[in-house]
Amino acid sequence: MGAVTPVDDLAAHGVPTPEAAAAHAEALTHVLPRALTSAFDPVFIRSSLLFDTFVDRLALQVFRAAGLDGAAREPGTATEIIARTDLRADRALVPVDWMLRRLADRGLLEAGGGAGVPRRFRASALPELDPGVALTEQLRWDPAWRPAYTLAETAAADYPALLRGERTGEEILFSPARLRLWVEFFSNENNFYAVNNAVGAVAIETWAPAGPLRILELGGGLGSAAVALLARLKAAGRWGDLRDYRFTELVPAFLRRGQQAVQRSFPDAAFATFGALDMNRPFGEQSVAAGAASLVYAVNTVHVARDLDVTLREIVHALAPGGHLVMSECVHPAPGDALAVEFIFNLMETFRTPVLHPAHRPNGGFLTPAQWRRALEAAGFVDVRLLPDIERMAERFPAFCVAAIGARRPDGR
Repeated sequence: MGAVTPVDDLAAHGVPTPEAAAAHAEALTHVLPRALTSAFDPVFIRSSLLFDTFVDRLALQVFRAAGLDGAAREPGTATEIIARTDLRADRALVPVDWMLRRLADRGLLEAGGGAGVPRRFRASALPELDPGVALTEQLRWDPAWRPAYTLAETAAADYPALLRGERTGEEILFSPARLRLWVEFFSNENNFYAVNNAVGAVAIETWAPAGPLRILELGGGLGSAAVALLARLKAAGRWGDLRDYRFTELVPAFLRRGQQAVQRSFPDAAFATFGALDMNRPFGEQSVAAGAASLVYAVNTVHVARDLDVTLREIVHALAPGGHLVMSECVHPAPGDALAVEFIFNLMETFRTPVLHPAHRPNGGFLTPAQWRRALEAAGFVDVRLLPDIERMAERFPAFCVAAIGARRPDGR
């Protein structure tokens, strides 16, 4: 047999050629709003699949390092397999279940069950797959994705310590020494993350009615979403409509840097104010007056609410009658999907263990479009919508997992 080159290796595991990525991007132009087609270009499409491959291979390494390959020699559910190891079940269950589903979906583990029967997994001969091959190709293809790879590598290095209960995910991901990782990750220069900000900004431009805008941003982080949105509103000629932009963030280091990013990009944004807000506490206790906002905005934030129902009701109260909520979120195209970025965020307790609800909050982390719709309607919202409409796209593009979710507080409430 001849030697397998890195490109051959990637193609064998589902990473498309540049030509195939271009064809996929061209097909998307027929279903995406015109304002979003440049965000989902061939470079993004192929990079996304390269990152998926990289994460799959990191997950396989963690699976071995944690002793799960031996524990899964006999078929078992996630709970049964963990019980055969020295892992701490309360910390390990969600990430191990994710790894089992993800590796099985990639054909690296055997799996049975489904349709109401718990899935049971078995590891036989696991291949040796080098994550570095995907990273090398990514840096050649689009080096702007490097921060996402660095963050995933960092998570993988400490994953076994989390699974054994030796460290928390928050200690691993948010130590002061790792602030730089987040500065680079939550950035419009990081093409992996910038697409979330682009989708949210386009949704607000599309949905926000003409007239004055009083915006409350939740979980503004390091400011990249605010910068992208303000740039889009300025370009659309709506700068004069902005009466108030209240940027909020709970983590002090993020809040400081987010404020600096907004003020540096828009020194003329006299309407912008900055402060802490905990979406898990009553907004009224945090100087958010009822009905004060015409629009509440959040990018990849609301899915980590401790009690989603409570937070959504607080948002309803913060909105004026007829006001809009717009969330740009990573979403599960279908229940049980294991998305690559969850490999990182499954380390966080706030991501893994929210208050659950059987109809619309059956798991931690990301939700499906249908679950978002049920949650929003239960909180009193109307006119729930998606941009792009990934439910309509699902048959042709089943892996598409970024969308803005919009809803409106009813008039007169």
